[in-house]
Amino acid sequence: MCTAGSPIVNALLRQNVLLGGVVGAIRRSTSVVRPNYKALWRSRSFSSDAGAAVSGASASVSASAPAAADPAQILPLKTVSDYQELYEATKKKFQSKKLPVDVHPDAVFACNELDLSEVQVYGFDYDYTLACYKPILEDLLYNLAREMLVKRFRYPQAILDLEYEPHFAVRGLHYDVEKGLLVKLDSFLQLQLGSVYRGRTKVGADEVLKLYHNRLLPIAYVEGPNNSYRHNTNSKMVQLADLFSVPEMCLLCNVIEYFERNRIDYNPEIVFHDTRTAMGSCHPIMHGKVMQNTEKYIERNPKLVKYIEKLQQAGKNLFLVTNSPYSFVNCGMSWLVGPHWREYFDVVIVQARKPKFFTDESRPIRLFDERTQSHLWDRVFKLEKGKIYYEGSVRQLQELKGWRGHSVLYFGDHPYSDLADVTLKHSWRTGAIISELAHEIETLNRVDFKMSANWLQMLTQLIEETQDDESEAAEISLAHWMEERDQLRNKTKNVFNEQFGSVFRTYHNPTYFSRRLFRFADIYTSDITNLLKFSTSHTFYPRRGVMPHEYASHFI
Repeated sequence: MCTAGSPIVNALLRQNVLLGGVVGAIRRSTSVVRPNYKALWRSRSFSSDAGAAVSGASASVSASAPAAADPAQILPLKTVSDYQELYEATKKKFQSKKLPVDVHPDAVFACNELDLSEVQVYGFDYDYTLACYKPILEDLLYNLAREMLVKRFRYPQAILDLEYEPHFAVRGLHYDVEKGLLVKLDSFLQLQLGSVYRGRTKVGADEVLKLYHNRLLPIAYVEGPNNSYRHNTNSKMVQLADLFSVPEMCLLCNVIEYFERNRIDYNPEIVFHDTRTAMGSCHPIMHGKVMQNTEKYIERNPKLVKYIEKLQQAGKNLFLVTNSPYSFVNCGMSWLVGPHWREYFDVVIVQARKPKFFTDESRPIRLFDERTQSHLWDRVFKLEKGKIYYEGSVRQLQELKGWRGHSVLYFGDHPYSDLADVTLKHSWRTGAIISELAHEIETLNRVDFKMSANWLQMLTQLIEETQDDESEAAEISLAHWMEERDQLRNKTKNVFNEQFGSVFRTYHNPTYFSRRLFRFADIYTSDITNLLKFSTSHTFYPRRGVMPHEYASHFI
């Protein structure tokens, strides 16, 4: 144990020496030759993230802090007990720190500075933006697609017994259509080992590395030869980036698991395309069932009308662009906002077929005839309030209304089909509605998670600063510390989702999904009505992030 009279502890506590300085001095003081522990550190850390740990060289002390002790005055570590004292001193320092304050679940987070006083036009997607669905909708989609696989594609009848597991997958995963694996990638295109599944069965790290030869994947393999932010048909992987894809992933993995367990030969690419076709084909059926019992499937949000009215009273223009059909949107909006919901919107465009709406220039806007439920062939010269339009393109919307650039703020739930093109090609401002953010923040605010995450940070730094010490005692101690680190990493991952962890992080790095979210969204939040508490002249400022070469902190 770490005693008060220990020279090491006294040097650490009395002189307020930073961990990096202490361990650096220790490293310089030891001289016993041992095997290169760095190779073992890297092999044990095969799933660690690039640039995750901050080196001791970047640690800094404020100008008012006492100067670090002379390294020559700090005794070298020679025994396992010495290293245990250093561990206990680090643990004591961790326990003396205050934990981070809670994150407000209704907060709006800024990736880029956004001044709402510059915004005159507010645009909205419908699904999972204005209309948020209850979890039972995922069960409905899963059951409809499962039935279609059996009846239309002649899959085995026993597949009808495979039940939906809502907590199996998370949004943002990739499916390798060639290898038949569901994987999680970070922002550097690294596989998160321990989160690779064939069906419902986890694939071990050795097999994954044998299949891919490396945990870092080539960009062409993930995104195709054009390196597009949207899926390329020549890429080996498909990202499942919206909430409608969560039941699709579960069905896909359940079917593959069934084939694997029953030794049925299958082509993973064919199974994927059959599942995707079945899921897409059942959407019209889903629309009908939701329209029959809207209250059962759509969350009612009384703040939505207040937010829309607030924007209208501030003189803002509002428009709606959605891929859903008018009958479905009308039913949902009438229930959410009221039968006269169209009076709030200057333009309503349905079945827009995004992302083509944002990329194509030769798709004419057509007028939708409510009486005949058909699309008219008349040329559209202007967009009128109260009328319904069909298809078209963002170029026509901008030309007919004069809404351009940073004066437009568009909200959607899909970083690619909703936000990417309007940001990159049209300079619109963008907001992402990520409903699972509420669960993520609830988890982040748990005391046990804060304790584990912050001790993990300090323990990682202790290991990093000690890994090159050339003594048998250091080797023994490091083995114990690394084992504890592995346990902490899995604990902080599994608290979000046992299979795949957080939507936004791998172990340390941002996920592939979140990096693109941060690129294409100026702001993001869990619900559109979270903006109700802000004025229409409010400015959202991004947090100043700490880069690896800047000040080190023990806390996240």
